[in-house]
Amino acid sequence: MTAVAAKNNRMAGMVVGVVLGMVGLAYASVPLYELFCRVTGYGGTTQRAELLDTQAIDRDMRVRFSANTHRDMPWDFKPQQVAQTLKVGEQGLAYFEAHNPTNQTIVGTATYNVAPHKAGTYFAKIDCFCFTEQVLKPGETVVMPVVYFIDPLIEEDRNLNEVTEVTLSYTFFVMDDADVETVTGR
Repeated sequence: MTAVAAKNNRMAGMVVGVVLGMVGLAYASVPLYELFCRVTGYGGTTQRAELLDTQAIDRDMRVRFSANTHRDMPWDFKPQQVAQTLKVGEQGLAYFEAHNPTNQTIVGTATYNVAPHKAGTYFAKIDCFCFTEQVLKPGETVVMPVVYFIDPLIEEDRNLNEVTEVTLSYTFFVMDDADVETVTGR
């Protein structure tokens, strides 16, 4: 093999390696991004907590609730309360209502975020309907709870001193047929 052929083979191997690496990163990017958002609170991603293990502090926080549906989701979805005011570190309980006005069973899943985004790191949910898929039969209405608190560590973040209100927002999506088969066994 000549030096030129060896050089071409080495270059071809490097190109194939780069292409395979890029394909691998493309597949891994979504789960890695979701992990990054959960760990850092980036983009208003809330934290998940097993239980409330902090003491409330003397700082009031107003939590507003927002409910949306994707354009393909026919459900009626709304919060049962517009807002709640609680102490930072105090456990809150809010309810959302979903109604399926169609004549089909629909499986939905909710995404969520907190605004302002920088407060997402300190917003923790203990229990939430968004942790699992929701199955609504034709005409069915459900009331779904969210148990949450705002971590008192927010007090130590100077960038959040001016924050007195956060908005917890949900958007419901119809699950894909392949995902529905997994959830419902159909």
